[in-house]
Amino acid sequence: MVKLNKIYTRTGDDGTTGLVTGERRPKADLRVEAFGTVDETNSCIGLARLHTEGEIDDILARVQNDLFDLGADLATPPSDKPMKFEPLRIAAAQVVRVEAEIDRLNAALEPLRSFVLPGGSPAAASLHLARTVARRAERQMVALAASESVSADALRYINRVSDLLFVASRAVNDNGASDVLWVPGANR
Repeated sequence: MVKLNKIYTRTGDDGTTGLVTGERRPKADLRVEAFGTVDETNSCIGLARLHTEGEIDDILARVQNDLFDLGADLATPPSDKPMKFEPLRIAAAQVVRVEAEIDRLNAALEPLRSFVLPGGSPAAASLHLARTVARRAERQMVALAASESVSADALRYINRVSDLLFVASRAVNDNGASDVLWVPGANR
């Protein structure tokens, strides 16, 4: 369990941050950028939850907790050195759960006739913002995976989260009835 007695440590004043393994990395390091953007996604979901309730809110609460798991996964790169604990990793079951939630929410939606513009209700707009930040986290994780180890389940999870946020945005927009649809070339 995490215990934080002191919020500032001054150890990051040199522009580095510590990974779970104890290794120090520059704050602009791609791994740090990736877990930082996962944290941003979590914050955006927190804002969206100010406008949600019921099943959607319950789903988002689970995702927020999972995103801390994902951050811990990314902050603990595989190492040849023995660790004093089992690293926290995203599990395939978490991906499967999110897929089931997407399918359940999507079943009530009308098929799309166009791309959806972010908007409609405050909840939907907030969920679209969270979706775009999740997509950025995914891009950073994919870039990181090109040079360092990132688990396949972690990559699948962040991809499904952005899909879930899209479907949830439609669900809170009266199951898509209040979606704002893109009209190609409408303002030429």
